[in-house]
Amino acid sequence: MEIRTVLHMFDPMPHVSPFDINMAVDAGFDAIFPYPNVTLEQVHGLVQDAIFSRGPSGVKRTGLFIGGRDLGLALSMLEAARKAMVPPFEISVLADPSGGFTTAAALVACVEKQLAEKHGLTLEGQHAIVFGGTGPVGIATGVIASLAGADVTLVDPFNIDTALEKAKEYNARCGSRLKGTYASSDADKARLIAHADLVFCTAKAGIQVLNADVLGDATQLKVAGDVNAVPPLGIEGIKAKHCGEPLQHAVHAPGAVGIGALAVGDVKYKLQNALLRYLLSSEKPVFLDFREAFQRARELV
Repeated sequence: MEIRTVLHMFDPMPHVSPFDINMAVDAGFDAIFPYPNVTLEQVHGLVQDAIFSRGPSGVKRTGLFIGGRDLGLALSMLEAARKAMVPPFEISVLADPSGGFTTAAALVACVEKQLAEKHGLTLEGQHAIVFGGTGPVGIATGVIASLAGADVTLVDPFNIDTALEKAKEYNARCGSRLKGTYASSDADKARLIAHADLVFCTAKAGIQVLNADVLGDATQLKVAGDVNAVPPLGIEGIKAKHCGEPLQHAVHAPGAVGIGALAVGDVKYKLQNALLRYLLSSEKPVFLDFREAFQRARELV
């Protein structure tokens, strides 16, 4: 009898995300087991329970998904899982807390593609602003763009200390060069966007971050991407399905184009599905985070 495929889903939150469970089902796993309220200290023992019970052939048909909302904790849990492996008893692991890694990878890859197609440029040296930059998707977006060569500033809506702390934490953890600031008013946003080449909007759903008046202050903006699919959308003038359409309100940056949430979401869905499937298809155990996600996203766009 063929050994069934199994996905164990660890989450430090009270509930494992239904979105991620649905994605695992669509990726073709036979059996899916969610584990809520998992602590970092518990990861080692749970992983070894999973690997020793199936044998060398069974571990190749076993995967682990790490969720939650804290990117740093997810990366620490991924590393703890890696250290718990005892060759040849090793399973593949994907960390994607709050969809942060796959959504961010899809967003940056989409922006990078439009930047190349519409302006003939790479991310290297581009001034990028991440609104909603202290949330999971915002931090991951900033890290990915920074490691690809962009000059990135994370923007918190209220508190500069929060932005500076997140930038410092993830620079130390990931090797990025993030900056931090805040923008609590349209005047703050206009000041930032006036010198931005790229804008990533990763704020909470249903909140308009950039209105037409603020966009009117952009002078060198080239590409803006928004992951908010819940009205009102995050950037006025960008529709959910936009993928390279002119950004109409950026009147002083006539070459600027926008990317909407559904265009990003299409890549994100394909990306997460591909990474989940890769847990079972790889001949050797793999440990996947934002780095592999961005590499795959570049291929998908």
